[in-house]
Amino acid sequence: MEKPDDLLRQLVAAACKHPPGSGERQKNLTRIIRLATQKLWREYTPYYQDALQQTWVYFCQNLCEGTTGACYDPDRASVVTWLNNYLKRRLQDGYIEVQKQKAQTFSKINLGDDESFDPINNLAANPDIPPLLEEVRKWVVADPTQQLRRTYISDRPDLNCQVLILRRLPPETPWKTLAEEFGVSIGTLSSFYQRQCLPRLREFGKEQGYL
Repeated sequence: MEKPDDLLRQLVAAACKHPPGSGERQKNLTRIIRLATQKLWREYTPYYQDALQQTWVYFCQNLCEGTTGACYDPDRASVVTWLNNYLKRRLQDGYIEVQKQKAQTFSKINLGDDESFDPINNLAANPDIPPLLEEVRKWVVADPTQQLRRTYISDRPDLNCQVLILRRLPPETPWKTLAEEFGVSIGTLSSFYQRQCLPRLREFGKEQGYL
């Protein structure tokens, strides 16, 4: 029985004998894709399908002619190895982009007293924000080390970091509203939040890899 790698090598040679766009080349490319798909690197990430799509586009453009990159060289690697190398690079790009978006999102979450920031518009613009917000919210509510509840404004245990962070997460409650509700000046609330709450929120972000 013919080995898959040998068959793929023959199909590559057969495909490249025919001009781009011809029926024979397309037929061989389709057979290569069907065989190679079974041996490609797989992982369950939200950007895998995008990376895979980019890989197949690259495959069609560079298998024979090298239209957008170096032409495939069967003497250097099998077609599966060549495809996997490209796929993993695109997956790395996807991972970096997701981490960048998380860092940007987390920075927006803890902007502190920047009242000019409109969190609702940003939430609507970026579908990755709600899951991240939910993660932060769960952490604040759980407060596993109790540090958020135990950190509060002098003689006001009801005004602790847990309460303030939850109220300042998008859609954030304005400082003016909080000051009126708790009978404390805006300056006192904002200063306490900046000095005591934000550092803990940022530390959580670093631990989770958001920053």
